[in-house]
Amino acid sequence: MKRIAHFNLVSYEQFQEGCKTAAALSEEQIQTYYQQLKKPKRATAGSAGYDFYLPYDITLKPQDTLLIPTGIRAYMENGWVLQLYPRSSLGFRYRMQLNNTVGVIDADYFFADNEGHIFAKITNASLDGKTLHLKQGDAFMQGVFLPFGICDDDDASAVRTGGFGSTSKQSS
Repeated sequence: MKRIAHFNLVSYEQFQEGCKTAAALSEEQIQTYYQQLKKPKRATAGSAGYDFYLPYDITLKPQDTLLIPTGIRAYMENGWVLQLYPRSSLGFRYRMQLNNTVGVIDADYFFADNEGHIFAKITNASLDGKTLHLKQGDAFMQGVFLPFGICDDDDASAVRTGGFGSTSKQSS
């Protein structure tokens, strides 16, 4: 296996900002959750996906949506992308979905103004009326690193500065 990436925590300030956007948490709670963040890991030597862990407990009733600041950023070599998916078991049991279906984390996102802070927006799309309860530290999504190619006549030269949705605002 080629080693092309590593995970880091975002700064406390970035995590704090993300938590204030996503949840009603006290400063003390945010500090505690930050100190307990876990970097993504593969569960087994044969796993393709790196499990992302919840920074705090969540409860999602059917059709509820929640924004989750993971506190994680991913450095990867050029030519690679990190794709994010819900954990298979959560999708199967609760129809838990990522709202953008598949998260795409580009290599240059690591250098964005928000430090490349990876967020997940999830929905409990249960048709069975099941409420999703997950605890701090539970794995809820997985990331897979994949190589990608570009077109022969590609001339992209813009440099990312912002976070989510910023590349569609780049000038050429």
